[in-house]
Amino acid sequence: MSAPPPAPAPAPANGVTREQLKQRTDQRILSEWIAPGSRVLDLGCGPGLLLEHLQQAKRAQVVGVDSDLQSVIGCVGRGVTAYQGDISKVLNFYPADSFDWVVCSRTVQELAEPRQVLERALVVGRRVAVGFVNHGFWLNRWNMLRHGHRVRNEVYPGAWYEGHPSNPVAIGDFEEFCAAVGARVTRRAFLAGDWNTPCQFWPQLLAGYALYEFTRA
Repeated sequence: MSAPPPAPAPAPANGVTREQLKQRTDQRILSEWIAPGSRVLDLGCGPGLLLEHLQQAKRAQVVGVDSDLQSVIGCVGRGVTAYQGDISKVLNFYPADSFDWVVCSRTVQELAEPRQVLERALVVGRRVAVGFVNHGFWLNRWNMLRHGHRVRNEVYPGAWYEGHPSNPVAIGDFEEFCAAVGARVTRRAFLAGDWNTPCQFWPQLLAGYALYEFTRA
């Protein structure tokens, strides 16, 4: 018996896409966490919207890294220093404590060797911020239980065979990773399925997005 076709993704509220909402959320939370004048390295920086915000609002000294040339061009157009290249290789160019913060926002699940990158980020930066979609969100679990396949929405728009390799991560997975590498989690921000409202209870099940700050133990 074939699985039913996936439901269409809901229309963005007020014309704001999920990606734009994520960017705004990251800007808001990281602006609260990052002190003025900090040195910030963004891994998988995209067109540099977050770095532009930190540069203007926090007077941060920012650098971005992305494998996509058009993203790097977008950064340059915003007055943000950025480099095109493989994240793991670029990290090796920087000595210890080169940055106050290393940011990896919705990038970690796309890395070929996430543990290697994040362990190196803990050396290069004094603090690391990692944001990711919680794959353990209840709708993902329910869709798998009911239909037997991955949910299709703005976050996961295509079938598994249409996209590039990724390693979906859940909150419980990330907590285990931090313990395994000896990282000390200093702050957590959990957001509900709208990626905007704080999630106060059962984040492993009810949080759609998570943002962590951690340091060397």
